[in-house]
Amino acid sequence: MNEMHVADSKTWRWRLRRLLTGPLVLLAALLLAFEEFAWDELSAWLARLGRLPVLRQIESAIARASPGVALSLFLLPVLGLLPVKLAAVLLISRGHAVLGLLVILLAKLLGTAVAARLFGLTRKQLMSVGWFARAYQLFMRFKAYVYGRLAASRAWQAAHRLLNVLRTSLRRPSAWSRLGRRLSRQWQHLRK
Repeated sequence: MNEMHVADSKTWRWRLRRLLTGPLVLLAALLLAFEEFAWDELSAWLARLGRLPVLRQIESAIARASPGVALSLFLLPVLGLLPVKLAAVLLISRGHAVLGLLVILLAKLLGTAVAARLFGLTRKQLMSVGWFARAYQLFMRFKAYVYGRLAASRAWQAAHRLLNVLRTSLRRPSAWSRLGRRLSRQWQHLRK
Protein backbone atom coordinates (compact mmCIF):
# COMPACT_ATOMS: atom_id res chain seq x y z
CA MET A 1 0.00 0.00 0.00
CA ASN A 2 2.83 2.37 0.88
CA GLU A 3 4.55 1.70 -2.46
CA MET A 4 1.36 2.62 -4.32
CA HIS A 5 1.18 5.90 -2.39
CA VAL A 6 4.78 6.73 -3.33
CA ALA A 7 4.08 5.93 -7.00
CA ASP A 8 0.94 8.13 -6.95
CA SER A 9 2.93 10.91 -5.32
CA LYS A 10 5.62 10.70 -8.01
CA THR A 11 3.01 10.70 -10.78
CA TRP A 12 1.30 13.70 -9.23
CA ARG A 13 4.59 15.63 -8.95
CA TRP A 14 5.52 14.73 -12.52
CA ARG A 15 2.15 15.98 -13.80
CA LEU A 16 2.39 19.18 -11.77
CA ARG A 17 5.93 19.79 -13.04
CA ARG A 18 4.77 19.26 -16.63
CA LEU A 19 1.81 21.56 -16.13
CA LEU A 20 3.99 24.33 -14.71
CA THR A 21 6.97 23.81 -17.02
CA GLY A 22 5.04 24.43 -20.24
CA PRO A 23 4.08 28.05 -19.47
CA LEU A 24 7.51 28.75 -17.96
CA VAL A 25 9.26 27.40 -21.06
CA LEU A 26 6.98 29.55 -23.22
CA LEU A 27 7.73 32.61 -21.10
CA ALA A 28 11.48 31.92 -21.23
CA ALA A 29 11.28 31.41 -24.99
CA LEU A 30 9.42 34.66 -25.48
CA LEU A 31 11.81 36.59 -23.24
CA LEU A 32 14.89 35.18 -24.97
CA ALA A 33 13.38 35.78 -28.40
CA PHE A 34 12.50 39.35 -27.44
CA GLU A 35 15.95 39.97 -26.01
CA GLU A 36 17.62 38.54 -29.13
CA PHE A 37 15.39 40.61 -31.39
CA ALA A 38 15.69 43.77 -29.31
CA TRP A 39 19.48 43.52 -28.96
CA ASP A 40 20.08 43.30 -32.70
CA GLU A 41 17.36 45.65 -33.92
CA LEU A 42 17.79 48.35 -31.27
CA SER A 43 21.57 48.32 -31.63
CA ALA A 44 21.18 48.77 -35.39
CA TRP A 45 18.69 51.59 -34.83
CA LEU A 46 21.08 53.40 -32.47
CA ALA A 47 23.93 52.83 -34.93
CA ARG A 48 21.89 54.65 -37.58
CA LEU A 49 21.16 57.41 -35.08
CA GLY A 50 24.89 57.50 -34.31
CA ARG A 51 25.59 58.80 -37.81
CA LEU A 52 24.55 62.26 -36.67
CA PRO A 53 27.70 64.43 -36.41
CA VAL A 54 27.53 65.07 -32.66
CA LEU A 55 26.72 61.48 -31.81
CA ARG A 56 29.41 60.23 -34.20
CA GLN A 57 32.01 62.15 -32.19
CA ILE A 58 30.67 60.78 -28.91
CA GLU A 59 30.66 57.21 -30.26
CA SER A 60 34.19 57.67 -31.55
CA ALA A 61 35.35 58.77 -28.09
CA ILE A 62 33.53 55.84 -26.48
CA ALA A 63 35.15 53.38 -28.91
CA ARG A 64 38.61 54.72 -27.91
CA ALA A 65 37.89 54.57 -24.16
CA SER A 66 40.10 52.64 -21.77
CA PRO A 67 38.82 49.29 -20.47
CA GLY A 68 37.83 50.80 -17.11
CA VAL A 69 35.88 53.62 -18.72
CA ALA A 70 34.29 51.18 -21.18
CA LEU A 71 33.17 48.97 -18.29
CA SER A 72 31.73 51.96 -16.45
CA LEU A 73 29.88 53.09 -19.56
CA PHE A 74 28.54 49.59 -20.16
CA LEU A 75 27.13 49.44 -16.62
CA LEU A 76 25.63 52.94 -16.92
CA PRO A 77 22.29 51.89 -18.52
CA VAL A 78 21.66 49.41 -15.72
CA LEU A 79 22.36 51.93 -12.98
CA GLY A 80 20.78 54.87 -14.79
CA LEU A 81 17.48 53.11 -15.35
CA LEU A 82 17.20 51.67 -11.84
CA PRO A 83 15.43 54.79 -10.46
CA VAL A 84 13.05 54.73 -13.44
CA LYS A 85 12.17 51.10 -12.77
CA LEU A 86 11.69 51.83 -9.07
CA ALA A 87 9.36 54.71 -9.99
CA ALA A 88 7.42 52.28 -12.18
CA VAL A 89 7.03 49.88 -9.26
CA LEU A 90 5.80 52.81 -7.16
CA LEU A 91 3.25 53.64 -9.87
CA ILE A 92 2.06 50.04 -9.87
CA SER A 93 1.78 49.99 -6.08
CA ARG A 94 -0.35 53.15 -6.20
CA GLY A 95 -2.84 51.63 -8.60
CA HIS A 96 -1.41 52.77 -11.95
CA ALA A 97 -0.53 49.29 -13.19
CA VAL A 98 -0.75 50.02 -16.91
CA LEU A 99 1.36 53.16 -16.66
CA GLY A 100 3.90 51.39 -14.44
CA LEU A 101 4.20 48.44 -16.83
CA LEU A 102 4.55 50.84 -19.76
CA VAL A 103 7.38 52.67 -17.97
CA ILE A 104 9.12 49.35 -17.24
CA LEU A 105 8.75 48.27 -20.87
CA LEU A 106 10.14 51.56 -22.20
CA ALA A 107 13.00 51.45 -19.68
CA LYS A 108 13.79 47.89 -20.78
CA LEU A 109 13.79 48.89 -24.44
CA LEU A 110 15.95 51.96 -23.83
CA GLY A 111 18.35 50.07 -21.56
CA THR A 112 18.70 47.22 -24.03
CA ALA A 113 19.30 49.64 -26.92
CA VAL A 114 21.98 51.62 -25.08
CA ALA A 115 23.67 48.50 -23.64
CA ALA A 116 23.72 46.81 -27.05
CA ARG A 117 25.24 49.85 -28.73
CA LEU A 118 27.80 50.39 -25.97
CA PHE A 119 28.77 46.72 -26.11
CA GLY A 120 29.23 46.97 -29.85
CA LEU A 121 31.44 50.03 -29.45
CA THR A 122 33.52 48.76 -26.50
CA ARG A 123 33.60 44.98 -26.92
CA LYS A 124 37.38 44.86 -27.43
CA GLN A 125 38.03 46.90 -24.28
CA LEU A 126 35.48 44.94 -22.24
CA MET A 127 37.03 41.63 -23.24
CA SER A 128 40.39 42.85 -22.00
CA VAL A 129 38.96 42.97 -18.44
CA GLY A 130 39.63 39.45 -17.16
CA TRP A 131 36.63 38.94 -14.92
CA PHE A 132 34.28 40.48 -17.50
CA ALA A 133 35.61 38.20 -20.26
CA ARG A 134 35.16 35.16 -17.99
CA ALA A 135 31.65 36.27 -16.99
CA TYR A 136 30.80 36.87 -20.64
CA GLN A 137 32.02 33.40 -21.64
CA LEU A 138 30.07 31.86 -18.75
CA PHE A 139 26.96 33.78 -19.84
CA MET A 140 27.40 32.66 -23.45
CA ARG A 141 27.74 29.00 -22.35
CA PHE A 142 24.63 29.35 -20.17
CA LYS A 143 22.75 30.99 -23.05
CA ALA A 144 23.78 28.16 -25.38
CA TYR A 145 22.59 25.62 -22.80
CA VAL A 146 19.23 27.39 -22.42
CA TYR A 147 18.84 27.73 -26.19
CA GLY A 148 19.62 24.05 -26.61
CA ARG A 149 16.98 23.09 -24.06
CA LEU A 150 14.40 25.50 -25.44
CA ALA A 151 15.05 24.74 -29.11
CA ALA A 152 13.55 21.30 -28.64
CA SER A 153 10.29 22.66 -27.21
CA ARG A 154 7.24 23.49 -29.28
CA ALA A 155 6.87 26.80 -27.46
CA TRP A 156 10.34 27.91 -28.52
CA GLN A 157 9.78 26.88 -32.11
CA ALA A 158 6.51 28.83 -32.22
CA ALA A 159 8.15 31.91 -30.67
CA HIS A 160 11.06 31.66 -33.11
CA ARG A 161 8.70 31.46 -36.09
CA LEU A 162 6.85 34.51 -34.75
CA LEU A 163 10.14 36.38 -34.36
CA ASN A 164 11.17 35.56 -37.93
CA VAL A 165 7.82 36.77 -39.26
CA LEU A 166 8.17 39.97 -37.24
CA ARG A 167 11.72 40.59 -38.47
CA THR A 168 10.69 39.98 -42.07
CA SER A 169 7.70 42.29 -41.82
CA LEU A 170 9.78 45.06 -40.24
CA ARG A 171 12.40 44.93 -42.98
CA ARG A 172 9.90 44.74 -45.82
CA PRO A 173 8.34 48.01 -46.93
CA SER A 174 4.70 48.20 -45.94
CA ALA A 175 1.86 48.80 -48.37
CA TRP A 176 1.51 52.31 -46.95
CA SER A 177 5.17 53.18 -47.58
CA ARG A 178 4.99 51.76 -51.11
CA LEU A 179 1.85 53.79 -51.73
CA GLY A 180 3.57 56.88 -50.36
CA ARG A 181 6.57 56.42 -52.64
CA ARG A 182 4.32 55.84 -55.63
CA LEU A 183 2.31 59.00 -54.89
CA SER A 184 5.54 60.94 -54.37
CA ARG A 185 6.89 59.79 -57.75
CA GLN A 186 3.61 60.75 -59.42
CA TRP A 187 3.68 64.14 -57.73
CA GLN A 188 7.25 64.71 -58.89
CA HIS A 189 6.24 63.70 -62.42
CA LEU A 190 3.30 66.12 -62.40
CA ARG A 191 5.50 68.99 -61.18
CA LYS A 192 7.86 68.65 -64.17
